Amino acid sequence: MTAIKDAWEVLGGRPGLVSRVSAVVRRDVLDARLPVRELARACVGACALAAAELGARRAGLAQVPAVTVDDGAVATAFHSERLIQVDGRAPVAFAPLSRFWRTADGWVRTHANYPHHRARLLAALGLPADASAEQVAGRLAERSALEAEEAVQDAGGLAVALRTPREWRAHPQAAEVAARPLVERAVLDTAPARVLPPVDRAAAPLLPAAGLRVLDLTRVLAGPVATRTLALLGADVLRVDAPWLPELPDLHADTGFGKRSATLDLAAGRDTLEELLSTADVVVTGYRPGALDRFGLAPRALAERHPGLVMAQVSAWGGYGPWAGRRGFDSLVQVATGIAVIEGAADRPGALPAQALDHGTGYLLAAAVLRALTEQSYDGGSRLVRLALTRTAHWLTTGIRPAPAGGAPYPGPDAWLAGTDSPLGRLRHARPSVSFTGGPTTWTRPPVPWGSDPAGWR
Repeated sequence: MTAIKDAWEVLGGRPGLVSRVSAVVRRDVLDARLPVRELARACVGACALAAAELGARRAGLAQVPAVTVDDGAVATAFHSERLIQVDGRAPVAFAPLSRFWRTADGWVRTHANYPHHRARLLAALGLPADASAEQVAGRLAERSALEAEEAVQDAGGLAVALRTPREWRAHPQAAEVAARPLVERAVLDTAPARVLPPVDRAAAPLLPAAGLRVLDLTRVLAGPVATRTLALLGADVLRVDAPWLPELPDLHADTGFGKRSATLDLAAGRDTLEELLSTADVVVTGYRPGALDRFGLAPRALAERHPGLVMAQVSAWGGYGPWAGRRGFDSLVQVATGIAVIEGAADRPGALPAQALDHGTGYLLAAAVLRALTEQSYDGGSRLVRLALTRTAHWLTTGIRPAPAGGAPYPGPDAWLAGTDSPLGRLRHARPSVSFTGGPTTWTRPPVPWGSDPAGWR
């Protein structure tokens, strides 16, 4: 339980509340050389405790409800995007050009799941739009890994050279990441205390975020996991995407539970955006740091116009250091930070058993939002919380100790899968892993087609 205590401490929670958390330990889940099981358990446990704490605050309970973290449920949830099925069809995983490639001196990993990232990768390599994987392999084999990384990144694409843990520690971005807390928290002003309407303590289930409006400006994967969790807990979550950037269908299905989905051109629709912000309680962003500032979404600018907001930001590399403006995904962070070498070798890179940086950071982000809401109810203030996949990677590689082996057997994910009818078709999906006494066990609504809702609150 040490990792849960550490996560809860950095979230600002009262230490004594950790005693309300118990774990069902299972062996053979999220097996890796790094303590992925302990990371996953800690992130989900801290999130569930933050939810239980807010629920107790709103329901006037004398004691925070007990939290149970089951490794089986957590492992299943951490594979949710791999387990989702629509009408029996298995999900599409990584695109053909999203993979490791040999370079003249090592390895590079690319990410080209989205069409615009694929186009930028090919343009950086001087290849036509219909280029084959063999052509990409040929071009990358001619360059060093660092040359390929820089060329693709400069073109707005995604590629990262494989680094050993020592090489990453020597990088200036690593020093910036290590100098910051796992969860950055700030109070931006002296807005009055948030008045949270009470929830009926006899109501079932207890929904800590009931009645709260969450504007979801995130994309795969950590941000949508966070907002999916807030939707589970009762929040009215409206995800807004640019009309020209559709989400990948299977990822949209997996992370869309409990949410509505709208499209909006933030530049042309500034009035609509301001209407949404004027009555929002929480704004969650998952784009590169600073990418949304031109739309008035910088935290301090937001707090000046709409005091009392909780603003939550998640990024790949962090909003600081030489890589602050870079695009990134979980798979690329694993490659840059040496995790791919730890889980494989320098001459044959590996990967974590799940996109644990994404999922873990997503649950921590939701926990940070819930804790900010609880703190606001006492002390007020517009609040900012920030997380980065690289900081979670730093915690995984240097801050978490592996727990002793053992525990109950893991029977596989089936016990934690459910079937739900939806406008997208019949879904097989992971059940929620966030669990506390009296809390919700599923979402109130299934995912809807991308962009099918109006850009407005209910």
